[in-house]
Amino acid sequence: MILNHIWGLYTDPKKEWHTIERRHESLMYSMVHILTIALIPAICSYFAAAHIGWTIGVGDPIKLTQASAMTMSVGMYFGLIFGVIGLAFLIQWMAKTFDAKPDFTQSLELAAYTATPLLMVGVTALFPVLWFVTLAGLAALCYSVYLLYSGVPIMMNIPEEKGFIYSSSVVTCGLVLLVSLMAFSAIMLGMGFGSEYIS
Repeated sequence: MILNHIWGLYTDPKKEWHTIERRHESLMYSMVHILTIALIPAICSYFAAAHIGWTIGVGDPIKLTQASAMTMSVGMYFGLIFGVIGLAFLIQWMAKTFDAKPDFTQSLELAAYTATPLLMVGVTALFPVLWFVTLAGLAALCYSVYLLYSGVPIMMNIPEEKGFIYSSSVVTCGLVLLVSLMAFSAIMLGMGFGSEYIS
């Protein structure tokens, strides 16, 4: 089953990381996991932007045209997939500094399961109130960071002390990756790929 580790990551993360490390499913398994979970924020944000409308402070909800919302959701979907794969490359690239030798599949597993809470929290877009989605996103981010710190020593087979420094490096690089994706989005909006609002 594609999503069989999700419950364990929420109920007993360390035990589930050991299970993931023992099994080491195929590269395709991790890719299908990412492709499936990334649908949650893409579909929910499309529905929220085109049919419900975002509430930002006081005033009427802000809606996009269906075509504009679809374009943004498709862009978000591929951006999220690119981000998780990019994080996997960073994890593998930094591994040699910490005496770990993961293959790309191990790195992708770590990135995919670490990003899962951040992707699943996309369901909160169905209640598109900015403060609510922001708080839920921050909680998911905290849990993703916790999953990373608990998973790195297990998945990379390194001591916890090294795992802490390795995880901190991954978090830093992940933030740089996130800022890069945001900058790319801003550039695309500046080039005319903007949004059409419904008045």
